[in-house]
Amino acid sequence: MLKKELTAKVLDTALANGADFAEIFVENKYNSNIRLFDNATQQCMAGKDYGAGIRVFYGSTAIYAYTNDLSEQSLLQAAQAVAKAQSSKEKKIVHDLTKKEFDNKHKVEIYPTDVSKEEKINFMRRINEAAREEGEQISQVDVTLLEKKQNILIANSEGLWAEDERNYIRAVAVVIAGDGKERQTSSSGPGALSGFEFIKSMDPVKLGKETAKSALLMLNAKYAPKGQFPVIIDNGFGGVIFHEASGHGLEATSLARNASIFLGKLNQKVASEKVTAIDDGTLLNKWGSTNIDDEGMTTRKNVLIENGILKSYLIDRLGAIKMNLQPTGSGRRQSYQFAPTSRMSNTFIDNGKDDFEDMIASVDYGIYAKKMGGGSVLPGTGDFNFAVAEGYLIQNGKITEPVRGATLIGNGAGILHKISMVSDNLELAEGMCGSQSGSVPTCVGQPAIKVDEIIVGGRG
Repeated sequence: MLKKELTAKVLDTALANGADFAEIFVENKYNSNIRLFDNATQQCMAGKDYGAGIRVFYGSTAIYAYTNDLSEQSLLQAAQAVAKAQSSKEKKIVHDLTKKEFDNKHKVEIYPTDVSKEEKINFMRRINEAAREEGEQISQVDVTLLEKKQNILIANSEGLWAEDERNYIRAVAVVIAGDGKERQTSSSGPGALSGFEFIKSMDPVKLGKETAKSALLMLNAKYAPKGQFPVIIDNGFGGVIFHEASGHGLEATSLARNASIFLGKLNQKVASEKVTAIDDGTLLNKWGSTNIDDEGMTTRKNVLIENGILKSYLIDRLGAIKMNLQPTGSGRRQSYQFAPTSRMSNTFIDNGKDDFEDMIASVDYGIYAKKMGGGSVLPGTGDFNFAVAEGYLIQNGKITEPVRGATLIGNGAGILHKISMVSDNLELAEGMCGSQSGSVPTCVGQPAIKVDEIIVGGRG
C-alpha cells in the first residue's frame, strides 16, 4: 500500500520535534450496499475510500491527523502537522520496519465481488417473500446486504510493519407488522468476518419467517406489566445489556478519565460468582474478530470477569501509558479518519451450568425477555434502560402469553450481582458499536440468564 522507504520517511518526519512514538495507519476500503424495499431493489451502491492517519505521542498526550491523499507531499504535510503540535529536546529514531507475521485465521472462500448481483438480489427476495407470506398484517419488509473489504497497513517508530485484509458481510432484515392502528417492528442482522460463503450457509426463508413472526406476535400481544420482577433474559442479543452497561466501563477509554465504576477494582468482586465475562477477538469468522487490532497487536482472548472477580480491562496503547498497564489487543477504529481507542470485539457472558427449564420453573411471576431491542446508557454510572423486542409473561414457573412494550431499567454493575442462574446455551449476535473512535463491528452475547429482580417499565 505504501513503500517502506516512504513510510519510514513519514514516521521520521512525525518524530522531528522529539515525539516519543509515531504511527501511521493506511487504509484501502471497498463498500457495497444493496437494498430491497417495497418488493423492489431501491438501492445498489458501491464505492472505495482510502487514506492514512498519523499519530504521535508526547508522553501521555496523543496528536492525530489524517489525509485522503496518499502522495508523498500530503503524507509529509500531515506528519509535519502532528510533529509541530508539541516539542521536546531529543529526537527519537525510527527502528527498522520489520513485517509482523501472524496466521490469517479468517480466510475467505468466495469473495462477494465474484458473485453476481442477480444471485445476491435473489437471496434478498427470498427473505422478503418468506416474511410477507406470514400474513396480511406484514406491511413492510426492508432487506439490506452489506459488504466491506478493508486492506490496512500499520507501521510505527518501534519497527512494526503489519498488513491485513478484512472481509465483512451482513444481511439485515427489518419487518413491520401493522393493523391500521399500531405497528410493531422486528429485525435480524446476521453477519460475519467472512466471504459470501456465509450468505450461502444461511436459510433466507427461515430468516424472513422468524423475523416476521416476531413482529406479528408483538402486534397482537397485550402490554407488559410494570413493577419489580425476576427476569429471564435469553441468549444472543440479550448480551447487549452487559456490553452497553458494563463493557464500556471496562475500556481504558473510560477508565483513564475516571469515568468508570470499575476503576481500581481489579481482583475485587464485581458480580455474582455465576458470572464469567469474556472479550475474544480471535473467534473464527465472528463479526467482531480481527487477526490484529488497529494498532498492529495480535488480538487475543481477554477474561474480564471470572466467577464474579474482575480480572482485566480492555486497553489500547495510549490507555496503557495512562494506566501503567499492558495493552490487550483492543485498539480499534472505524477508519483512517479516527485515532484508535480501546474497544470491545466479541464480548459475552460465558456459559454456566444451569438448565433453562429450571430457570423458568424458578420464577413464580416475571418476564421472559426472548429478544432484546435498543436502549440507552449513562456511561459514567452504568444506569440503563433497554426495550424488550419480544417478551412473555412467566406465571407459576411456565412461559404463558406474549407481552409487548416492556423496558428493563437498572444499573450495569448492580445487575451483575443479581444474576443467580446462567444457562449453557451461549449464542452471539452481531451489531455496530459507537464510541470515540467511530463505529466498529462487534458481537454481543450470553447464554440465558436469570436476574432475580429488575425494574420493568410497562403499560399493563
